[in-house]
Amino acid sequence: MIVLADSLTLVERKLLQLRHQPGTLVAMLVMPAVMVVLFGYVFGSAIQVPGGGNYREYLMPGLFVMTSMFALSSAMVDVAADQSRGVTDRLRSMPTSRMAVPFGQTGADAVTGLFGLVILLACGLAIGWRVHDGLGRAVAAVGVLLLFRYTMSWVGTYLGLLLPSEQTADSLSPLTLPLSMLSNAFVPTDGMPAWLRAICEWNPISAAVAACRKLFGNPGVPAADGSWPLTHPLTATLLWAAVLLVVFVPLSVRRFARAGL
Repeated sequence: MIVLADSLTLVERKLLQLRHQPGTLVAMLVMPAVMVVLFGYVFGSAIQVPGGGNYREYLMPGLFVMTSMFALSSAMVDVAADQSRGVTDRLRSMPTSRMAVPFGQTGADAVTGLFGLVILLACGLAIGWRVHDGLGRAVAAVGVLLLFRYTMSWVGTYLGLLLPSEQTADSLSPLTLPLSMLSNAFVPTDGMPAWLRAICEWNPISAAVAACRKLFGNPGVPAADGSWPLTHPLTATLLWAAVLLVVFVPLSVRRFARAGL
């Protein structure tokens, strides 16, 4: 109970900080619309969807997962900033559970991520994206997206604890974009060279995207003779999340407890 209470307090602290970060709030409102217009209408005029279908319906699950992936960079920068400003040392010196601080960081990111996802869903509906397989499967897809974001925030939290400064984290955060591009989020993998196609199809992002397309009923679901992660995308996504959480949750907690010793 102490861990839960401390974690909720730190979640509240992170959320209250948004009042003093208007730029972050504006970005949460504007960036989804910019990405939908940029990728949906620029790429949409040149890319053919496998099996036919509307490219913007093919695209939206990819954008949902890509924005969830950004949790890695945002958590990394936030944690590195707290370290460089002495906030982490102060929290470590207080009678606070060592588990609560990283759990508070990732919990706050999950809340803000849900808010951003709602905005992106609204943008998708505005340009013609639709859910085709019922409310239950759509809710399951949203659950997959939140789990993926939560997992990425733990990876980012650990990396942020390793980095010496906020500036270093800022310089590394753009590397999340190539990771998103090396997937099936924006283009089909069928026309890629064999070696690149294998990398893209075993990318956890690709499994999450394929799972969301399948649950939302959007075009682009791979054929049954494809690679295992894409023919069993929901299972693959859950396995990736389980493995990453099992690795990075204890690493993050231990790193926070021992940093500075």
